[in-house]
Amino acid sequence: MPNTPLLAVERLQFERDDCNVFEQIDLTVGRGEIVQIEGPNGAGKTTLMRLLTTALQPTSGNISYAGQDIGLCRYEYLSDILYLGHQPGVKMTLTAEENLRWMAADSSRSAQDALAAVGLAGYGDVPCYNLSAGQHRRVALARLLTTDARLWYLDEPFTAIDKQGVSFLEKCMSDHVKGGGAILLSTHQDLAIDGVRKYGISPHADQRGL
Repeated sequence: MPNTPLLAVERLQFERDDCNVFEQIDLTVGRGEIVQIEGPNGAGKTTLMRLLTTALQPTSGNISYAGQDIGLCRYEYLSDILYLGHQPGVKMTLTAEENLRWMAADSSRSAQDALAAVGLAGYGDVPCYNLSAGQHRRVALARLLTTDARLWYLDEPFTAIDKQGVSFLEKCMSDHVKGGGAILLSTHQDLAIDGVRKYGISPHADQRGL
């Protein structure tokens, strides 16, 4: 159904060491939307991202993708999400181009063109262990140009990138939602993108002051 949100989270809770990490989460992200998660350090923003990408399992609550519980459509869901976190997530023994092809094996988009767009033209055949930390981050950002995933999870994506990288990332985000994609991100950066919806989370009472 066209009005069904791409992502729907209901009464989501996660418990660690017998304590709830954050207050109950109720959240939707529709096609064409950017939702920015806000909250103080320790509120559980990264934990929430890990729950939504299935790296962690919630203690309670439901996560739905296009109206269906993700447990019933796990393959379709994981095939339609992209996660970009604090770490670049590149394999050091692979070249920059091999990393992109491995990360987006089904994409028809050119890995060479994506690397050129992030300032890595001519570096495609260089093993990533010979690239700098900043170049690793650029390889990760190039994934945004090769993925066909509709739902992006971006956890502090502006970490360790310069002004040019910030502009590139904001353009990728804007183009993605204009094409019907959806983005959930956490960042302390003020975005130069119109229409961003903000959703605040706070640590559960058990976690405050820790």
